[in-house]
Amino acid sequence: MTTPTGPQGPLAGPAVVLVPGLGLDQRSWAQVRRILGPSASVVTLPSMGRRGPRGTDLHVEAQAARVLDALPATGEAVLVGHSASAPVVVEAAARSPRVVGLVLVGPVTDPGARTWPGILRQWAGTVVHERVWETLALTPQYRATGLSSMLRGMNRIRFYRTEVGLAAASVPTLVVRGENDRIAPGPWCERLAAAAGTPLTTVPGAAHMVPLTHPAAVVAAVRRLEALRR
Repeated sequence: MTTPTGPQGPLAGPAVVLVPGLGLDQRSWAQVRRILGPSASVVTLPSMGRRGPRGTDLHVEAQAARVLDALPATGEAVLVGHSASAPVVVEAAARSPRVVGLVLVGPVTDPGARTWPGILRQWAGTVVHERVWETLALTPQYRATGLSSMLRGMNRIRFYRTEVGLAAASVPTLVVRGENDRIAPGPWCERLAAAAGTPLTTVPGAAHMVPLTHPAAVVAAVRRLEALRR
């Protein structure tokens, strides 16, 4: 990953680092990155953008260490996580003072859905609200990551206490969810937002794939976070 640059060299503000959700890759952030411009980059991880071969440590703590290793050599960063990468960026913020802000989009792990039956119920309640055209965008990403890698990744992530990690992070944080998202249900996201001391942003008409279907809402959250930090 390269250091973002502008016409006069490195940008003055913190780098914006986007981390894909489970099974997704840089394509899931394409529109968000296009709107944000050169200040934004994408970090992919095993099971989140690339395959995680058997034996790869996919625990949140290991994934957070990979995110921190991929940051620019110097300077601060705002991390934007979607779905299963939300706990990863939370853990990264808890570990490093270089992370100065978080945007959590459709964050897991809801304590009410840490079992596989609970996860599947949430998924089934959400998928009916997604757009049909998303299949064309998501299928190649899921195929590239691999179902086995995705399942192993979720099996490690589901036990992480995102709310505990967020309390340890102590950085400005905004939580964004789609109105019809059952994977990141309203009460759970309200709880995270309240812990962060910021209002929850609910995107009307959206489900779980907010970065894909409503990229402007994610960009607006990143910009609101910048205002909070001033």
